[in-house]
Amino acid sequence: MRYRTSTVRSRLGSVLDHDTERPACGPASEHTDGAGATMLITDLPYGPKAAEIARKAVAVALHGVEEVLLDDARLITSELATNAFSSGSPPLVLCVDRTNPTTGGLEVEITVTDGGCSQRAPSSPQAPGEEAESGRGLVIVEALADAWSLTTGAHGTRAWCRLTREARPSTPST
Repeated sequence: MRYRTSTVRSRLGSVLDHDTERPACGPASEHTDGAGATMLITDLPYGPKAAEIARKAVAVALHGVEEVLLDDARLITSELATNAFSSGSPPLVLCVDRTNPTTGGLEVEITVTDGGCSQRAPSSPQAPGEEAESGRGLVIVEALADAWSLTTGAHGTRAWCRLTREARPSTPST
């Protein structure tokens, strides 16, 4: 099976196609009044390697960001990809949308979609027992993300989260 990856860098950002719940890119533009943006979309293998491939893709999309943000994004993405593989069906698709708002700072949106599952989305993640070997994924996502959602259905599942970092004030050089 061949996988596809596309990256779009533009000044206008990107679009998420809500009708099919599959990530889609808007046209790239050279408009200079908006915030800078990068979007990476990649198919993930439907198997145990999904999380590893997803972590590597996030590292590419977030090249140059602070280490703490990159670590959080990689962990969240790994959890979302693992959940998609273990609870969903193919295809698995990762979308990482990185924007620098005109007000400064950084906003990262991570979306993992799959072909659907028969389980309902939990209203809130439940922490597993101390001895449990799994079940902590959404608890981790909730703890690290500034916002997140999970929508499940027989024809598609969408897990989404947002990480934001405020602009740091510049220090005058002496």
